[in-house]
Amino acid sequence: MAYDYITLHPGNGALYEQLYGALKQAIESGKLQKGDRVPSIRKLSEDLGISRTTIENAYQQLSVEGYIRSEPQRGYFVIFGSRRLASPSPGRQLPAPVPVSHARFDLGTDRIDNSHTDLKLWKRHIRDVLNRQDLLTSYGNPQGELTLREALSEYAYRLRGVFASPENIVVAAGTQTLLSIVCGLTGEKQVALVEQGFRQAEQVFSDCNIGIRFLSDDGEGPSICQLKQSGVRLIYVNPSHASEKTSAIPMSRRYELLDWAREAGGLIIEDDYNGELRYNARPIPALQGIGENQPVVYLGSFSKLLLPSVRISYMALPQELAAIYRRRASNYNQTASKTEQLALASYIGSGQMERHLRRLRKLYGEKSQLMLKALREAFPSMRFILQETALYCSFSLPQPLAEKLVKSADEAGIRLRYRREGSHAVMVIGFSGIPPEDIEPAVDTLKSVWKPFLEELKNSRI
Repeated sequence: MAYDYITLHPGNGALYEQLYGALKQAIESGKLQKGDRVPSIRKLSEDLGISRTTIENAYQQLSVEGYIRSEPQRGYFVIFGSRRLASPSPGRQLPAPVPVSHARFDLGTDRIDNSHTDLKLWKRHIRDVLNRQDLLTSYGNPQGELTLREALSEYAYRLRGVFASPENIVVAAGTQTLLSIVCGLTGEKQVALVEQGFRQAEQVFSDCNIGIRFLSDDGEGPSICQLKQSGVRLIYVNPSHASEKTSAIPMSRRYELLDWAREAGGLIIEDDYNGELRYNARPIPALQGIGENQPVVYLGSFSKLLLPSVRISYMALPQELAAIYRRRASNYNQTASKTEQLALASYIGSGQMERHLRRLRKLYGEKSQLMLKALREAFPSMRFILQETALYCSFSLPQPLAEKLVKSADEAGIRLRYRREGSHAVMVIGFSGIPPEDIEPAVDTLKSVWKPFLEELKNSRI
């Protein structure tokens, strides 16, 4: 059978990437329509003479990005209507201390793996800056050091597809600081969030007297119907974050969000927390980078990529908001250390940040599978969800039961937490800080101390 939309060239890059690209282009161009059945893995392997693993890898990436969906006993089907990405204009410029844990096993989410901190190199970049007295005897730029903004412009484009010139980037100590600036720039009185929100963001909106309208997650992200009915013109989303029904907001919903923003004169705040850290599939391009001149504020940070104690975050503002910010820039104080900003600029510019990121992807990919395997073997009746970029596994349960589980774990020397989501709770089991060799013993201990609650867990699944 011939597939005129698939052309593979052995020796010209990984075959699975070529196949992924060909199928993606066929879907976006309309050659494969929404509802069409994609060739089966077995059939495509026979017709093209390539391995099933190659096809499985390509299909997995297309599934993660929301182009196709696997239906049991039926195969893969296209779920994304044709839609071409806008091309950049010709000549466009490319653009709190962590608490010490004394627990025997730390399953929290506020630490990183001690063996992969790249601390030696980071110290070297810090020392290089400290030896430059001319750089340290003046206040920092309120918008962020220019050398860092230039490095971030290239880094965000290469890794996340973000279009932002250094003039449109703002640096600060943490996402909350940046959010408070955005709130002041927009002047909006209401913001929409999905029900499973980010409590630190909710606190900022509350402090800025911005009312919060919660939207339900319909399986593909925030409900567009509810968003339109709400009348708000500002929405905060984390497209790379998993929900109980999807590993990330698929492309089709991302386009719907952008369409809403254009039609309603709205603004999207995209918190791309650890968006470049996906390891089970290739990172999905940022919402901000789809097309050009989109009404999106892009937020990025380095806490889990470098060191949690290095509180450097950045945002890329749309032209209109960037112009407003620059008029006010002299009224803001820079909250991020000038020394650390300059060290980070050097760390990124030397290519060490991206090399470190590749190591982290391998590490967290292995640790996530170790954690999932241990949890599923210990608690076979429970459904665990991997929150890939947030570096934890989770499951839903009633809040009173969550309190009992956390207390019993604490008494056994295990540190973990849960968060409230409406009428229920979500247990959060982190794997970023725990050594790989401690994962199985930690889960075995959980199995032991949670044994009295297993029947209650089985009968109270959310």
